Amino acid sequence: MRRVVVTGVGVVAPNGVGREAFWRACAEGHSGIGPISTFDASNHPIRVAGEVRDFDPAPFIPDKFRKSVKVMGRAAKFGIGAAGLAVADCGLDLDATDPTRVGVVMGTGLVPMELGELAPLLARACQEDGGFDETKLADPDRSDSPLFPLWLLKYLPNMAAAHISMAYNCQGPNNTVVTACVAGTQAVGEGFRLIARGDADVMLCGGADSRIDPLMLLAYTALGTLSKCSDRAPEERSRPFDRLRDGFVISEGAAVLVLEEYERAKARGAPIYAEVCGWGSSFDAYSVTKPDPDGRGGARAIQAALDEARVDFRDVGYINAHGTSTKLNDAMETAAVKRVFGDYAKGIQLSSIKSMIGHSIGASGAIEAAALALSLKEQLYPPTINLKNPDPACDLDYIPNVAREAKVRYGLSTSFGFGGQNGALVMAAV
Repeated sequence: MRRVVVTGVGVVAPNGVGREAFWRACAEGHSGIGPISTFDASNHPIRVAGEVRDFDPAPFIPDKFRKSVKVMGRAAKFGIGAAGLAVADCGLDLDATDPTRVGVVMGTGLVPMELGELAPLLARACQEDGGFDETKLADPDRSDSPLFPLWLLKYLPNMAAAHISMAYNCQGPNNTVVTACVAGTQAVGEGFRLIARGDADVMLCGGADSRIDPLMLLAYTALGTLSKCSDRAPEERSRPFDRLRDGFVISEGAAVLVLEEYERAKARGAPIYAEVCGWGSSFDAYSVTKPDPDGRGGARAIQAALDEARVDFRDVGYINAHGTSTKLNDAMETAAVKRVFGDYAKGIQLSSIKSMIGHSIGASGAIEAAALALSLKEQLYPPTINLKNPDPACDLDYIPNVAREAKVRYGLSTSFGFGGQNGALVMAAV
């Protein structure tokens, strides 16, 4: 197994675009959560979210590829932008690199479609005699066609990976991971393994997602997972591990990590943020909506990652927690950590950056993996903001409200998703 390191980080998040802005916001405890602006939410039960405001991917991608932005959905735009930032950050000349040894793995989730624009078009295309005239819906040969012919391509889950691969001529392994909230974490884990076993030399890995639309918010509201505490300021709604937490805040964004074989990166003098050492996955088989309260599935994923990394649990000093701010998840995650680390759990630092950026579902694990790599590089660990009311069910050290400096060799990033998906990454300071 070859060593794999992170040499580039690109982030598009509600509290900052680009590695420096994002990391500064996380280190200083700045929230990116605010009132919804992408649609009129005045009559909606949920009126706050972690939006990426006024984002244009064009400055971050090759000039020749900018025309493709018009066929991208919102999540794909975040993904291609994060990839461009990561490629620029790593200093790798992809034009001088064998394209068949460079691959892409991206995580995402359900891709919401803008269905409202289809209803009048379908009515127009349906004839009184019961026939259907598709040319009135979309005709590539007509400039006045009411529906853009490539409309569907905006909403296919694999489009983020496809656009990144085309923009940077990545002809190696390519995959799209759709495992709910674990997708971004798994994408990084799968990319790590492809390099470790010699199937690629460079991988662009991460996640991109966007769910901030009326239908998606109603769906999550019906599930009872979103915070409804309207008497708090928007930036105080997401409060992982706090006794008064009442649900997560939906958000959006993307992160892409450039993973590279260690000797190659070292030879070219690449910046190295951290080493990826292990990836673990498991499934609860308990409930499609609730995690196993005893944390057994989450613990198996963490232990699998430690086993692959050949790291003793006593050497782990920090966990970038999933920390959604829901009653069930935060208690389960605490139980899972205790199940793996035993009495040593009390000595581990944990924090959740979802307190600052909300929950970006398929992108969340990738953004958190980026934060873990930066934490290990800087030996600075971001806080869990809004943590003011201790919860007996969440009794570990969650770095409340203020970032902390500490000497840490190994760190974990954990993710847990609907259906019972679990994932964990182990990284090391280099």
